[in-house]
Amino acid sequence: MVQLLVKESKDWVEIASSVFQELSQTAVERDIKAGIPDLEIRQLRESGLLTLIVPKAYGGVGATWIEALKIVQQLSQADGSIGQLYGNHLNLVALGHVSGTPEQKDRYYRETAQKNLFWANAINTRDTRLKIAPENEDFRVNGVKSFGTGIASADLRVFSAVQDGVEYPLLFVIPKDRSGVVSNQDWDNIGQRRTDSDTFTFHDVLVKKDEILGYPHPPDSAFSTFLGIIAQLTKTYVYLGITQGAFTAAKEYTTTISKPWITSGVESAAKDPYILHHYGELWTELQAAILLADQAAVKVQQAWEKDIDLTIEERGEVAMPAAGFANAVFSAKAFASKTGLNITNRIFELMGTRSTATKYGFDRYWRDLRTFTLHDPVDYKFKDIGNWVLNQEFPLITQYS
Repeated sequence: MVQLLVKESKDWVEIASSVFQELSQTAVERDIKAGIPDLEIRQLRESGLLTLIVPKAYGGVGATWIEALKIVQQLSQADGSIGQLYGNHLNLVALGHVSGTPEQKDRYYRETAQKNLFWANAINTRDTRLKIAPENEDFRVNGVKSFGTGIASADLRVFSAVQDGVEYPLLFVIPKDRSGVVSNQDWDNIGQRRTDSDTFTFHDVLVKKDEILGYPHPPDSAFSTFLGIIAQLTKTYVYLGITQGAFTAAKEYTTTISKPWITSGVESAAKDPYILHHYGELWTELQAAILLADQAAVKVQQAWEKDIDLTIEERGEVAMPAAGFANAVFSAKAFASKTGLNITNRIFELMGTRSTATKYGFDRYWRDLRTFTLHDPVDYKFKDIGNWVLNQEFPLITQYS
């Protein structure tokens, strides 16, 4: 069905809506099952959404980040795992553009569009167990890497590894059929269960010299680390999508199934004054979080269009709330995280005891969000914001942020 829609329409929001509907129908079942998301990636591939941010000059859709991130939000409403995988894919498609050589930018954009490729990664620079060593003109990689999110389903896989005597990790891109990379199939966490974020073991894996990313041109430009900012905002839209999915599901349940409290004096839960108050409160918080993110997305797109002319000051202003940038990325992410955890927890107070039945799977929203937000604790984001407010200091932003 999705394939036919792609042929007949260029309305990418409509196409994403079709994928959303299909994912929604099986979300609870797939969450329980966990495992490799091959079916979901096939749906994304057939939809045409994999080439969304590839520029038209390379055969892609050429969407803006504003458009692409709203689709990440929509998919995340149906399934937080797939929203995360798709958001990561979009970021990685642009990796050659931001962090690679001009040749790598051209190569990866073109290949993604021509072959409809899906990208995934295990960059995770805090895990330094994966070692890379030169071998003649190429490299060999050995060791272990954790959080290989979506790697098992990916056509192109991005990893980071440590080389002796080199300060920063090296990023490299290898194809799915590269021998020596083994999934340990050890992802069994409470949330994001369809991301298949396994640990991978490398046994003498060949990495060709042109598969090592970088250096961008110019290597010290602000743009060379800008993808870290986009990745932060992409996560924000995953958070928002999960939260919006939870709110919508709770609203539907409350108006169709929930019973009023016995002393409420009303005939339906939808007339209970306390439930009405809490829905009004949560809805307002959610709208504020969406507005913050959408305004940040506009700033990100404006900065993206500057490309290598982006200055360090402009990059910092997009990342943090500066004069005229009050709704920038760090504020949006911190607020979305706090709001999301609040809403995905409190919906049970509004739906009642019966809503905890396993068949509904309403807990998956909180589990997905809690698992995801632990990768970047919100307290540190608020600390960075506070440091700017009091000391006018921007946070350290690297290629791997």
